[in-house]
Amino acid sequence: MNNYDKLSWLNPPPHARVEGDELTVRTGGQTDFWRGTFYGFWHDSGHFMWQAVSGDFTAEVTISGKFQELYDQAGLMIRLSENCWVKAGIEYTDGAMHFSVVVTNDNSDWSQMPIRADGGSIRLRLTRHAEAIRIQYLDQNDNQWKAARLAHIPKTDKIDVGIMCCSPQREGLEITFKDFTIKKPVARDLH
Repeated sequence: MNNYDKLSWLNPPPHARVEGDELTVRTGGQTDFWRGTFYGFWHDSGHFMWQAVSGDFTAEVTISGKFQELYDQAGLMIRLSENCWVKAGIEYTDGAMHFSVVVTNDNSDWSQMPIRADGGSIRLRLTRHAEAIRIQYLDQNDNQWKAARLAHIPKTDKIDVGIMCCSPQREGLEITFKDFTIKKPVARDLH
């Protein structure tokens, strides 16, 4: 059984196919989520498949794809509005895959770190604890969840949660999302 039939699209991609617990998406051209900082442009054209969630939660998904062009990206996203959201996952930059997080509160910021992502695949997790968003990825070296970032987003009754993908420099990035879940939040223990 999959959870994709419960989700809605913001900016549907040109191609999306569900088979079992996998969703395969092919991106449209020049798609992205970004607001202002450094580059001076405002984009809200990325593909985001979401559902509204109340209270605290943990969302997880495994993504895989052929990240080849600058800023090819896919992962998880939470969104309050066009100007308040968080996206996290694999992003291709400087000729390699990085774990990338963008937090947007009116303007976007960007953090990134090189990661091992065999076959362009990684499992990631976003957890909401009130106003805190905990961003983690599953390290392929030791099979342990690693902290990537702890971010702030205003506390609200509901927030949109789901998968996202973008390809700002091209069209046709193909991504497979597998085992997408939204469940009770993991424990608040950070250490």
